[in-house]
Amino acid sequence: MKRWIILAIVLAAACLLPLTLDPRGYWIRVLTFTLLFAAMAQSWNIIGGLANQTSLGHAAFFGIGAYTSTILLLKFGVSPWLGMLAGGVLGGLAAFIIAIPTMRLQGHYFALATLAFGEVMRVIGNVWASLTGGPGGISVPFSAPNFANYSFKLLLPHTYIALAAVVITTVVFEVIRRGAMGYRLRAIKENPQAAEVIGIDTTRVKLQAAIISGTLMAMLGTLYAQVAVFFDPDTVFSASAISIRVALIAILGGIGTAAGPILGAFFIIPLEELMNDWLSSSAAGLSQLVFGIILIAVILWRPRGFITVFEQLRAKLTGGASS
Repeated sequence: MKRWIILAIVLAAACLLPLTLDPRGYWIRVLTFTLLFAAMAQSWNIIGGLANQTSLGHAAFFGIGAYTSTILLLKFGVSPWLGMLAGGVLGGLAAFIIAIPTMRLQGHYFALATLAFGEVMRVIGNVWASLTGGPGGISVPFSAPNFANYSFKLLLPHTYIALAAVVITTVVFEVIRRGAMGYRLRAIKENPQAAEVIGIDTTRVKLQAAIISGTLMAMLGTLYAQVAVFFDPDTVFSASAISIRVALIAILGGIGTAAGPILGAFFIIPLEELMNDWLSSSAAGLSQLVFGIILIAVILWRPRGFITVFEQLRAKLTGGASS
């Protein structure tokens, strides 16, 4: 009962927070992208946190979703809401295709294989200019403000849609974590050989997790496209801007936990924006250097993520031992 009260308070605070910001200002945009990256990290957390498969190619699914909805809108006038579903299907299919040859790989071999897939998609996006616009990018056309068209005059509706995405991806993660698939994934994570001995089809379970993760990531690509309005292959298929960032967010917050990606996103995205705002004009690369030093310090301080701070606080309040 206490947990539900805390969740209700957190959700209410999250709903009120956007109303305290200037609807045309800079920080409402930062909040929107923070929520979006929290949802993206949560979708990555399904395969990276539960299945222990460190994917560095999730930008491929993200870019597929962004381009699918935008191209359908440009060429056929399809609503981005329907384009989001189409992108999700293609993202899930892409996850299925790449998972078949890579799911038996472990550790850095799997990470490198997924990284290569993401880079292949980036190259295809740049080369196939007739469809994607190539390096010149593609723009989401303006339409009359209308919820059905996924078009709004202000950024605030996008912020609440991103918040809804965080809630949905977190619910999906928790359903999987608490269900039979979650138990199987944790067994695989602890000892794949032992999991197979007791009858768990490790390849099939990890394949299911990859498809769900890829589908969600692709659908979030549509949200990004509608907020950003303009994007190119080097943005949405970027390993550093998307794949590595969402993995870092989940790891820094607390990998394999529901709250971890949210905590990580609310630390990394605003911090990065502040560093760029304060230091980008001082010297070339100084903001990224300071940002990197802070991340290293935090990881050394909390190797298991920010979630351990709350675990220790809860242990002190309840009189138990911290984990």
